[in-house]
Amino acid sequence: MKQEKAVVVFSGGQDSTTCLFWAMRQFAEVEAITFNYGQRHKEELTCAANIAADLGVKHHVLDMSLLNQLAPNALTRDDIAIEQKEGELPTTFVDGRNLLFLTFAAVLAKGIGAKHIVTGVCETDFSGYPDCRDVFIKSLNVTLNLSMDYSFVIDTPLMWLNKADTWGLADELGAFDFVRERTLTCYNGVIADGCGECPACKLRSKGLQEYVASRGAREAER
Repeated sequence: MKQEKAVVVFSGGQDSTTCLFWAMRQFAEVEAITFNYGQRHKEELTCAANIAADLGVKHHVLDMSLLNQLAPNALTRDDIAIEQKEGELPTTFVDGRNLLFLTFAAVLAKGIGAKHIVTGVCETDFSGYPDCRDVFIKSLNVTLNLSMDYSFVIDTPLMWLNKADTWGLADELGAFDFVRERTLTCYNGVIADGCGECPACKLRSKGLQEYVASRGAREAER
């Protein structure tokens, strides 16, 4: 019987929406938290709010605009190009973002009596972001528990999945079409299949094609 409560760090993108469906299956009560950090496309905030409303999930939006002042990046600044030079992190990396997001999610979680924090970070398709690594999540989990004297568990259902596997998980959860049609992954703010040109769209599309091909092959064998 599901009894525990969870908070999902939620952007309205493919990964976090898949995590939201996963959490709704795993836990008795789920709430979502979205962060307004001055991201270039406000459509992300609208998309997250619409999805939460449609799924009947209580939705919290926190103002994190200070992050934009401290760490200018391509996700928040039109004058910074989305690119990745060899040997460097992509310009879409925001220093401290997951550290701050998960910490504030933990403060909310304790306040509402939730012991689980669900996040869609992934070490398989993570563009080299250091704050998506499993070792960081485990370290932060210990730190949060000690800092608040509270037994948090940071759940990362996508940690070892590639994008094709993530599409497969969405399909297993009965959310394949919902995730494909309703989520916003695109760096240029285009919902669903996106612009097709930015790195996020290319990664999403590649995973989708791989998953659909493998699903078709399995069905053909039956």
